[in-house]
Amino acid sequence: MSWLDDIKWDGDGLVPAIAQEAATGDVLMVAWMNRQALELTVQKGHAVYWSRSRGRLWHKGEESGHVQQVHELRLDCDGDVLLLKVTQLGHDPGIACHTGRHSCFYSVLREGRWEPVEPVLKDPESIYR
Repeated sequence: MSWLDDIKWDGDGLVPAIAQEAATGDVLMVAWMNRQALELTVQKGHAVYWSRSRGRLWHKGEESGHVQQVHELRLDCDGDVLLLKVTQLGHDPGIACHTGRHSCFYSVLREGRWEPVEPVLKDPESIYR
């Protein structure tokens, strides 16, 4: 039995993966992994996810250059969520979100509306080719 068999994969063979900044504890993003993505992440030491929208493996930073170096992987108590402790690397270190922000969790619910409270650090048009 492999360590991969300890994970409760969903019906599509996926598990949610939370990327947390190792230095600050900030939650940067949530993505999905299949077995191959997780194996590649462990082998390469940087985050590889499964893109549901693209239907293929997604090496974080392949287009943006915003690579996630993985320091530690954790599995939750139910075996159905992964936590990756990462450092954001690349030509714009500290940007994890495709909107050009530090974190994908940049909106706060205030008076019945989602309000962006984190600044755009770099225009996404200049990040993605």
